[in-house]
Amino acid sequence: MKSYLFPTYNKFPLTLVKGNQTTLWDDEGKSYLDFMTGLAVCNLGHVPDRVKARIQEQLEQLWHVSNLFHIPTQEELAEKLAAISCADLVFFCNSGAEANEAAIKCARRYHQRVLGNERYEIITFEQSFHGRTLATLTATGQGKVKDGYLPLPEGFVHARFNDIQSVRSRITQKTAAVMLELVQGESGVHLAEREFVLELAKLCEEKGILLIVDEVQTGIGRTGSMFAYEHYGIEPDIITLAKGLASGLPIGAMMGKAKLEGAFSAGSHASTFGGSPLPTAAGLATIETLMEDGLFERAKKAGAYALDKLENDLKVYPAIRAVRGLGLLIGIECAEPVAPIIQKLHQNGLLVLPGGTHVIRLMPSLYVTSDEIDQAVHILGHVLKEPDGSTNGL
Repeated sequence: MKSYLFPTYNKFPLTLVKGNQTTLWDDEGKSYLDFMTGLAVCNLGHVPDRVKARIQEQLEQLWHVSNLFHIPTQEELAEKLAAISCADLVFFCNSGAEANEAAIKCARRYHQRVLGNERYEIITFEQSFHGRTLATLTATGQGKVKDGYLPLPEGFVHARFNDIQSVRSRITQKTAAVMLELVQGESGVHLAEREFVLELAKLCEEKGILLIVDEVQTGIGRTGSMFAYEHYGIEPDIITLAKGLASGLPIGAMMGKAKLEGAFSAGSHASTFGGSPLPTAAGLATIETLMEDGLFERAKKAGAYALDKLENDLKVYPAIRAVRGLGLLIGIECAEPVAPIIQKLHQNGLLVLPGGTHVIRLMPSLYVTSDEIDQAVHILGHVLKEPDGSTNGL
């Protein structure tokens, strides 16, 4: 069948039509255990009841209104995010790339309009991923996303991940901020080391450099706390969010310290759809559900169980090199490219995705049960044991 879409995605040969909690169904009625959650978006599982009820209520009232007017759900969500984080102010947009774009703009404008200097460079890290706009793909520390988009914007330099001396060597009089993922998910689930993060936070404070933590994938309970930075005992100047914030509705957020207020003054930045009533209502219900159901502790325990189960059950397979993760963001590093393995896992009813070329990435719902984790590990072991990917014994 001819498609009228640009072929920008290497799509899996599945058409998913229905979801409930941790299960998805395709158009032929086959069920799948979902350990992708729409790229860490559906943290509460698919079609969570309380979020659905809040969306239905909002649908009967108002879908969209310009940001030139006060939007109650936007104000409420911003207040709630400030209350549960180290941030004081929030700017809403529609995606993680837009949130990171806003962070870059805010950092530059803070130095140039508030502090009165000419700093503009952002230090990011090799193998990082920050988005697909021209600025955020330039910030990304992976060459594959930059192919064919020259010339790229100036103002970005890359340091080695977990190497504080590499960061020091790249600081100049032009450095405005450092942008960091505490878990580099897209390139293989690589965790920032605690000592490195503490040294980096201290270095930024000493040099008057803003610290931006990209929590687009790690935020909203994914790592066993509301935000990944909480594991490290630091307070970033700017935090970016998206993915899990509204349980599947498009939203992004840039959160910052009060000192940044003058950088984003009236007319300095905007988003037509950012913070509209519908996604912010979903965001409110999502955050309330996370808090009321104690999902941070649940994700922490489930993640520890999953890591232990994976390490013990898969260590007999020579193809497995390492298992690592934080909370329910887990990577299984393999000796060979994982694309064929992932295809077989899908055929056997387990939906996962790659992290780089050699890592299988697992990101289930925060409600995932130990039985579902056991089932996923069983399928993984079966596929690794049976190269033909047959479903015998399942």
